[in-house]
Amino acid sequence: MKSTKRLIPALLASLLLGGVGAASAETRVTYKSAKAGSSYYQMGVELAQAMKAGTNGNIIITLEESQGSVQNVMEAATRTGNYVFTTPPSLVTAAMADKGPFEKRPSPKYQDIRALFPIPSLTMHFVAHGQAGINSFQDMAGKTVLIGKGTFSAREGQKYLNLFGLEGKVKIADVELNNAVPALKNRQIDAFVTAGSFPAPNVIEVAASTPVVILSMSDAQIAQTGAAKATIPANTYSGQTKEINTTSLPVIAYTTTQMDDKTAYELTKTFWEERNRMAETAAWWRGVTPAMLANIPGKIHPGAVRYYKEKNIALSAANQ
Repeated sequence: MKSTKRLIPALLASLLLGGVGAASAETRVTYKSAKAGSSYYQMGVELAQAMKAGTNGNIIITLEESQGSVQNVMEAATRTGNYVFTTPPSLVTAAMADKGPFEKRPSPKYQDIRALFPIPSLTMHFVAHGQAGINSFQDMAGKTVLIGKGTFSAREGQKYLNLFGLEGKVKIADVELNNAVPALKNRQIDAFVTAGSFPAPNVIEVAASTPVVILSMSDAQIAQTGAAKATIPANTYSGQTKEINTTSLPVIAYTTTQMDDKTAYELTKTFWEERNRMAETAAWWRGVTPAMLANIPGKIHPGAVRYYKEKNIALSAANQ
């Protein structure tokens, strides 16, 4: 009887310690994505679900809305712990050089940014109301266009308008991009510009209930941008009977050196293992391949490098 009494506290202690061990095994990661309702925010939702399923709950991602890629990069200078964010690699290069939007907010912490894996590329969409009389970029002259505020998408949108001879010829709506759908439906704007992997949720939403025209670029216009050509297949959106030629830019999931190697390894490994399952329900994951690692100009996190080496995936000297 006495031995039994001595055993009970020992068992309780063992259970308690086991509970503590189980709790500490759970790794929490913050994932900074994009505006709610955008394709990249939805990707974040899908990625969080995939990480939880693929690690049996050992990695839990908390998804955070963002005003855009510039904010994501800037927060890398102040965030602690397991911070993951998405951005075109060109912005990381600019941050490390204290150029562009980072010129007035330089930080040595930008040098600590490390890549993990690619996600679907960013695709430019120029979406006009079907009754606005816009069938080409030149038709946008004199129209009200929403490009958003302070985001990578907004900067790219303005850049393209300028390149196509529309600088000062369109009225830029002083409205956030997440208001684009109701604004177009209600004819408060004539068109909006959004940069998201197709099929983009906000374009799906507006095209489902409103006649829209999605502008296609000529080869000459695509060459002007310096970006890669992308083709949106016919019938991607309601009422879109022809393919649309546009541009795309690579997007990468990054972290910082504050993330330990084990977590970076598990995140990277689980991403690639779950990618095919994600692609079964979301088409944009189908185009993500290891070849896209060539779009990363700088260093990849050592934990991720370990995974790529295990899989014999080639990396550049600059990545390591």
